[in-house]
Amino acid sequence: MAALGLAASGGNWFSALALGVTLLKCLLIPTYHSTDFEVHRNWLAITHSLPVSQWYYEETSEWTLDYPPFFAWFEYALSHVAKYFDQEMLNIHNLNYASSKTLLFQRFSVIFTDILFVYAVHECCKCIDGKKAGKELTEKPKFILSVLLLWNFGLLIVDHIHFQYNGFLMGLMLLSIARLFQKRHMEGALLFAVLLHFKHIYLYVAPAYGIYLLRSYCFTANKPDGSVRWNSFNFVRLISLGLIVFLVSALSLGPFLALNQLPQVFSRLFPFKRGLCHAYWAPNFWALYNALDKVLSVIGLKLKLLDPNKIPKASMTSGLVQQFQHTVLPSVTPLATLICTLIAILPSIFCLWFKPQGPKGFLRCLILCALSSFMFGWHVHEKAILLAILPMSLLSVGKAGDASIFLILTTTGHYSLFPLLFTAPELPIKILLMLLFTIYSISSLKTLFRKEKPLFNWIETFYLLGLGPLEVFCEFVFPFTSWKLKYSFLPLLLTSAYCAVGITYAWFRLYVSVLTDPPVSKTKKQ
Repeated sequence: MAALGLAASGGNWFSALALGVTLLKCLLIPTYHSTDFEVHRNWLAITHSLPVSQWYYEETSEWTLDYPPFFAWFEYALSHVAKYFDQEMLNIHNLNYASSKTLLFQRFSVIFTDILFVYAVHECCKCIDGKKAGKELTEKPKFILSVLLLWNFGLLIVDHIHFQYNGFLMGLMLLSIARLFQKRHMEGALLFAVLLHFKHIYLYVAPAYGIYLLRSYCFTANKPDGSVRWNSFNFVRLISLGLIVFLVSALSLGPFLALNQLPQVFSRLFPFKRGLCHAYWAPNFWALYNALDKVLSVIGLKLKLLDPNKIPKASMTSGLVQQFQHTVLPSVTPLATLICTLIAILPSIFCLWFKPQGPKGFLRCLILCALSSFMFGWHVHEKAILLAILPMSLLSVGKAGDASIFLILTTTGHYSLFPLLFTAPELPIKILLMLLFTIYSISSLKTLFRKEKPLFNWIETFYLLGLGPLEVFCEFVFPFTSWKLKYSFLPLLLTSAYCAVGITYAWFRLYVSVLTDPPVSKTKKQ
């Protein structure tokens, strides 16, 4: 605290927070890394060793290039630095190559590119209302938000242990959000367009961007009741936004269009032959659906209502991604998940248009789009919950109700990431980091809103405390039971289903707040 006070007196507390988390990331370099480490090493090799025309056809490794072209060029740029560390990592045929120099390069590449995330957090802090600021530094909303974002538990374990580049990508999104809060709409649109061509998962939140920019930028004024003033439409602004999307898309996809390879690129980006759920079930509606199917199938076998020979062989928890059939409940198709996702998103989109609430209304809609896609999407990765948790951090320091939703969402969402780190040495690390982040989040937000009603009711408190016994059972009890061989899927099922309840509840509460909040009436030009 003394060091923090010294930093605060010089106005450098943000730099101290950023430096501190960077040092922590460096300490995590020797930890376990997942197959995503090999995925990105292989992409370095593909983009460095092959001409562009072969990038989306190369399949020496099972980890083929399946991100949009901007990310491929990002890997290409990194590869020209990687060659100075270890040239062998750029050999396509060196599958599962992980020398010490390769490890250092890949780990440091994530840490270095997080600079964009740090800058984005700094810009987001400028958009926060400081009316609730306390006398102490640690009670200021900007300080709390900085910790919640820079020291986010999910990002730390997914990027700096498991291994990915989510910090860099989330930096682009947060910076885009900050620009929209600052009414720099063209910059915000450009950043998001670029982001889409880095990772297409951000299509989840594209409806929020499209409707908000049309409603708040192309239409320049509202009527006194908050409805749109139709004669305020600015056609030049619409053309400007369209031009941004076109130019960015042309820069990204143009070379592959010229090579007549767009169908191949899209087949890699949207592999619908994969199953409904990822190898680790994301804690969403389909996790509850799958859990119910599992329970019904076990009951059916016990009561001899099902024929064991007719039960589908493919296991939803085998780690494979092929299509499978449910045992009792109807099987789900990609079209069904798309329809469910659209139905879930539509109310938030209508509110964004008919009940404009400014940039905060856009942010709420963005989070609901991310959560709805997470809840009902096809082959959703558990890591996609970060698309909702990080933007929700911005709302958490503004209103007590949002803080409560954030804490439930982030605690359950972060705990659902535990199965990603299944090795023994990482067990104390993930438990300690999770506890530290969760305790700080709850205590700091309780302090910020201490003059308002408690952030949790007794049911919510009981539910969150239930994560403790669940972890004890999954990690310390289950491995020593006779169920381990026969019901190996049980810990994953329990974790996903339990967390799905909390995430569904947070999604529902946020939706209620969006639907019931009054519109912000503005007649002046925006």
